[in-house]
Amino acid sequence: MKIAFVCHGNICRSPMAEFVFKDMVNKQGIKDRIFVSSYATSDEEIWGGVGNKIHRGTLGIFEKYKVPYDKEKRAVQLEASDYERFDLFIGMDFANIRNMNRIFGGDPKGKVKLLLDYVGEHREVSDPWYTGDFEKTYTDVMRGCRALLEAIKNEI
Repeated sequence: MKIAFVCHGNICRSPMAEFVFKDMVNKQGIKDRIFVSSYATSDEEIWGGVGNKIHRGTLGIFEKYKVPYDKEKRAVQLEASDYERFDLFIGMDFANIRNMNRIFGGDPKGKVKLLLDYVGEHREVSDPWYTGDFEKTYTDVMRGCRALLEAIKNEI
């Protein structure tokens, strides 16, 4: 199964979800059955074709909670062609969902989902870019990723 986490810039929430989820999958012993990545819906964090690195606040969360991550991870923009490459696109907020549907020209296969829908809360993952509260974002991401993993275990 191939899963893409998506947010606006791919420097805070979606890379946090990517590496938290990868860590969960690794600890479950199923990393050979799930491919995980993350993307931006915008190009705001991509300059001259090179994406910015993960935000220092997200890096602080990784260090604090001992979440393994790729130090070379850079922001990457989602493209229409990605729709066929992935099984699920997990958006962090409602604007991400709208933008993914715009980029893909719709969602005919029902692949675009909101992360916190998996915990039964139809709401957005807190955006630390505006709040500065990376802890709250981490709490949202952890809850959503745990529920997502439970939801897909039977499919992999």
